Amino acid sequence: MTTTESRPSAGGPSDEPAPVVRTTAGAVRGRKEEGLAVFRGIPFAAPPVGEARFQAPRPAQPWDGIRDAYAFGPPPPQDVGSLGGPGLLDVPEGDEWLTVNVWTPEADPAARRPVMVWIYGGAYKLGHSGSPGYDARHIATDGDVVVVSLNYRLGMEGFASIEGAPANRGLLDQVAGLEWVRENIEAFGGDPDQVTVFGESAGAGSVASLLSMPRAAGLFRRAIAQSVPGTFFSDALARDIGLALAAEVGLRPTVADLSTIAPHRLTSAGETLGAKMLQYVDRWGQAAPTVTPFSPVVDGEVLPTTPWQALAAGSAKDIDLLVGHNRDEFRLFIAMAGQLGQITREQATSALRLFAPGGEEAYRAAFPDASPGELYERVQTDWLFNMPSLHLAEAQRAGGGRAHVYELTWPAPGNGGALGACHGLDIPLLFGTYGADLGLLTFGGGEPPAEALALSARFRASWTAFAWSGDPGWPAYDEQERLVQVLDAEPVVGAYPEETSRRLWEGYGFPALPLL
Repeated sequence: MTTTESRPSAGGPSDEPAPVVRTTAGAVRGRKEEGLAVFRGIPFAAPPVGEARFQAPRPAQPWDGIRDAYAFGPPPPQDVGSLGGPGLLDVPEGDEWLTVNVWTPEADPAARRPVMVWIYGGAYKLGHSGSPGYDARHIATDGDVVVVSLNYRLGMEGFASIEGAPANRGLLDQVAGLEWVRENIEAFGGDPDQVTVFGESAGAGSVASLLSMPRAAGLFRRAIAQSVPGTFFSDALARDIGLALAAEVGLRPTVADLSTIAPHRLTSAGETLGAKMLQYVDRWGQAAPTVTPFSPVVDGEVLPTTPWQALAAGSAKDIDLLVGHNRDEFRLFIAMAGQLGQITREQATSALRLFAPGGEEAYRAAFPDASPGELYERVQTDWLFNMPSLHLAEAQRAGGGRAHVYELTWPAPGNGGALGACHGLDIPLLFGTYGADLGLLTFGGGEPPAEALALSARFRASWTAFAWSGDPGWPAYDEQERLVQVLDAEPVVGAYPEETSRRLWEGYGFPALPLL
């Protein structure tokens, strides 16, 4: 049920009525903003604290009266200093982390617009749906869709392997958020039968996981995965990392032990272990250089197999998939480490030996003119994002489904253009948030050039067209022509540009990372 109140909405024009929508837990009052009805900080699950801590999400506690939904909910516990965003946001404190936000052109149950549910990235240890870079007004307005964003538990709370707790609690939070969408979104003007999940980086890894999870079956019709990371932990690896995480605070990895430390204090374990993961390369192998001790765990229950195995077996054959990556993904991390132009031959050799599926010489032969820095970047771009993304499309094809593929090749103007088409550049382009979060780094804080505005509009048009129809505007990928949308100043459809890398990784399965 949707109603409006005659009193002015907070922060809105005096003659704009405040929209009120009744959810399964109680009524919420939003605000009218630039032609949209916007609702923030609506609980979709109970606070996961006390007896509920480290457990699967539980239903939201009902409330009486009308709850103001003006402010984003608090960020889940994380190292907000390294994120930069949540620490600077005007958000309430507290333990009500599991909330959703809604941008809708019309809070009318009869409207039944497509719904797009955003899942943020951040290495499974950082992120907040209220970050300014995720302001969804342009997507909702330009595409005439309802946009939902949600919070999920991160780090120790959401992904650490803990005795007495289910695995992948952060993924279970996402399922609970999608169940809230199914039960409530019609009242906000959305169509619960036309739900698209979309996410970037760890958000794309989450989308890939949802495509594989029996508990998520039937909750969405389409999926967009931007820069899918290939890092999924085996159960043995996750348990070993969990032991090391708990040891950082002098405890065992059990619910009983870890519950003695407040959630926001427990984040220190992930921070300190992440800074020294390279010391564990002999045990954790390829997981060690990622410097994040958190990833989805192939536990056999919540996540039965890796996404590539699941899709190839047909788990998502009835779901439309749009997936892709940026050409120069790993350059962002090299730049953030202050290593642009400083990679040595020894560093390149070490990376090639650790990540290249055909060994060091295969990459050197395939890219004979590449410098050490280029080889270092190329193999890690391929291993971490590009090939996992492409292989997800190929697995979807193998399982009887269809997939559309893209590659972003337009270079970021920030930092004198040195970042190229780096990781995260697609976020400000999609959301139109050039002056926030990663937009500040990739666009340098200046006015975006005209070609960026045009490409940004193209992103939103393609993504929302996909949410409406399952067709982003270019042909589906196949193994004969391998056509993809190349997103640049002048977007074109052509053969997959990274053919050399594709051949190097042909047949690689992206298994769950093992404990050595």
